[in-house]
Amino acid sequence: MNLKLLSVAGALFFTCCGTIQNNALYKKRGSDQVLSAINQANSYWQQTHPAPRWAFWDEAAYHTGNMAAYELTGNAAYKAYSEKWAEKNQWMGATSANKAEWKYNYGETNKHVLFGDWQTCFQVYIDLYNLDKIKDEKKIVRAREVMEYQMSTPNNDYWWWADGLYMVMPVMTKLYHVTGNPQYLQKLWAYFEYANSIMYDADEKIYYRDAKYIYPGHKTANGKKDFWARGNGWVIAALAKVLSDLPETDPYRNEYVIKFKGMAETIKLSQQAEGYWTRSMLDPQYAPGPETSGTAFFTYGLLWGINNGYLDKSEYGPTVSKAWAYLSQTALQPDGKVGYVQPIGEKAIPGQVVDKNASAPFGVGAFLLAATEMYKFTDKK
Repeated sequence: MNLKLLSVAGALFFTCCGTIQNNALYKKRGSDQVLSAINQANSYWQQTHPAPRWAFWDEAAYHTGNMAAYELTGNAAYKAYSEKWAEKNQWMGATSANKAEWKYNYGETNKHVLFGDWQTCFQVYIDLYNLDKIKDEKKIVRAREVMEYQMSTPNNDYWWWADGLYMVMPVMTKLYHVTGNPQYLQKLWAYFEYANSIMYDADEKIYYRDAKYIYPGHKTANGKKDFWARGNGWVIAALAKVLSDLPETDPYRNEYVIKFKGMAETIKLSQQAEGYWTRSMLDPQYAPGPETSGTAFFTYGLLWGINNGYLDKSEYGPTVSKAWAYLSQTALQPDGKVGYVQPIGEKAIPGQVVDKNASAPFGVGAFLLAATEMYKFTDKK
């Protein structure tokens, strides 16, 4: 071969190899940074909250994120933390043994066994059960008792608020896989169909928090539709989890996909330039400023959609990149605290202080869910 051509070929070879190595290094740096953020946020939370607390939704939602972090990292301390919490709560939600008094209106008492906020914990218990080499039935016996009793009733109106979709929909797909009982999927659709009938806005393709916020009966101070970010975050996260577990042959699978993709469109368009979403999605001035829990759940849902082929990477990639920049550089504090989390509530509240010191277990759980999907996204680049 001509020496000049050989020299050019060699240069191209080394340039190509250098580019491949640089791309691999970029991938490693990006995924390492995400992994560092996961460990920083989760270690801070667990070290500053060493004692296990109750099994209600606010704590249980954290543990759903912690289990995702464990699945990704294999960090035994993460698993042990959720196991300790589950043991403390005796693998139960609300603890009443008298089925005649079980309720599903809003309530924090032990009689509110059928209220979805007390059922979120079952997601975590099932995940821990599935990790057993030798299955320990005590981990899911209460979950099955509660959900199978609920499904035996003629009522379909169990999910009357948007949050409830995240709290319980994944429980039903997880228990379907454990038991093989098709009623879990049948009732999943029946309950979801009812929720859509009272909360879903077909024009905007997103959800009101519950029926009392439906426009025009309820408006923002600026006269606009009021869609609560965290409420919609719960829903898109629920759909991502359900689609992860739902059989391809499920007759309603496409309906879940349609809802997921429709939500993704509206979520993308309502993102703020700084990467976050405001508490009232379509009226940023109603309660302006960053909010982490809604942003993190949106980021999780969109990233899951990209990673699993439901959303186009070129269309949604910039959205999740901006969102992750906010979560990792603004929401995550140098000491590991996840800040700018709106406190427990059900709506955007003008004037409510949501600053770097505002944190909550469900906000950390949402951050961990987003970060685990961001790791997978970065690792594929």
